[in-house]
Amino acid sequence: MNQSAGNDIAQLQAKLEALRSEHHNLDKTISSLFDSPSSDDMTIRDLKKRKLFLKDRIAALEQRLGVNSSA
Repeated sequence: MNQSAGNDIAQLQAKLEALRSEHHNLDKTISSLFDSPSSDDMTIRDLKKRKLFLKDRIAALEQRLGVNSSA
């Protein structure tokens, strides 16, 4: 593997970890909003959409990198 390919893989892995982190943080945020009596349904819906989008991006990157899914 040449250095350029190694850099590309490292960048993809870094992006994957960032997406996983954001997905995890959204999961925690959504859970805490469900526990809040004053939670806004539209906000929760928007966060769930973002979380699903991230899950799809994570799956695509994992497939590209040959990694098992964990999101």
